[in-house]
Amino acid sequence: MCWLIDSLNVRLDPRAVWGFSMSETELRIRPRLWIGFAIWLGYLVLVFVIQKAGGIPFPDWGDSGSNLFFGAGLSLVVATILLAITTSLLGWWRPALFDAVKSRHRWPIFVPILMAILLVVNLLSADWGSFDGAFLAASVVLILVGFTEEITTRGLLLVALRSRLTEVWVWLISSLAFAVMHYMNVLLGQGFVPTTQQVGAAFLAGTIFYILRRTTGSLIPAMLLHGLWDFSVFAVGHGASSSLAAIASVLYLGVGILSLVVVWFTFRSASDVALGTRRL
Repeated sequence: MCWLIDSLNVRLDPRAVWGFSMSETELRIRPRLWIGFAIWLGYLVLVFVIQKAGGIPFPDWGDSGSNLFFGAGLSLVVATILLAITTSLLGWWRPALFDAVKSRHRWPIFVPILMAILLVVNLLSADWGSFDGAFLAASVVLILVGFTEEITTRGLLLVALRSRLTEVWVWLISSLAFAVMHYMNVLLGQGFVPTTQQVGAAFLAGTIFYILRRTTGSLIPAMLLHGLWDFSVFAVGHGASSSLAAIASVLYLGVGILSLVVVWFTFRSASDVALGTRRL
C-alpha cells in the first residue's frame, strides 16, 4: 500500500515534466489555476452556443451529414481555431503537448492499446454502405474533437493544474472536467439518464487518454485516439451496425474500469522526480 500512499503525494517538477524551467521558457503567461478553468468554461460556452444555434438536437446528429456538421462539426472548427490562438497567446504549446519525462512505468500503455483495438472493431462493425459523401465528410470533421477536448482538458487545464497540485489531482480533476462537459448534451436534447451514462464513460475514456499521455510523453497520441474513437462511435450509430459493435461497447466498459487501477502506476516520472510532497 506504500506505493498508493506515495502516489497521492507526487507533485511533478515542471522542469522534469515539461523539459524546462519557468525562467527559461517561452511562456508568455505563467500558468495559473484560474486560467485553466477559464479556458475550460469558455470552451463549453462557445461550443454550446454554436451547437444550440444550429438547432439540431443531440439525438438527431447521426441522422444526416448536415445534422452532424451543424450539430457538432461547425462548433469544432471554430473551437479549433480559437484554441490554437489562445494557446499561442499563452505560449503554452510545449507544456500542453509534451512531457519531457514520461511515466516511470511504460507498461500501462496496454490499456490505450486495448481501446485502439476496440476502435478498429467499431470501424469493422459499421454499416459503411449507409454512408453518403456528406455524412462521411461531416464525420471526418468530427475527428477535430480529439484536438479541441484534449487541448482544453489534458492540455491547457493540465498545465494550469500542474502549477499547483499533485499529479493524482491533476489526473482526477482533468478527467472529471472532461466528463462533466458532456452534461451539456442534456441542454441539447438528450435525456439525463443516457447523458449521465455518457459522462461516466467519458471519465473512463479521460483516464485512458491521461495514461496515454503519461506513457508516451505526448498529448498527440491521445488526440488521435480520442478523435478516431468518436469517429468510430458515430460510425456504428449510423445505419445497421453488426453485433460486434455491442460486444465492443461492453468490452470498453471493462477496459475503462481497468484504467482506474492502472492509472496509479503512471504518476511517478521515469527519473523518479517527486518533488514537494504537498498533501491536499
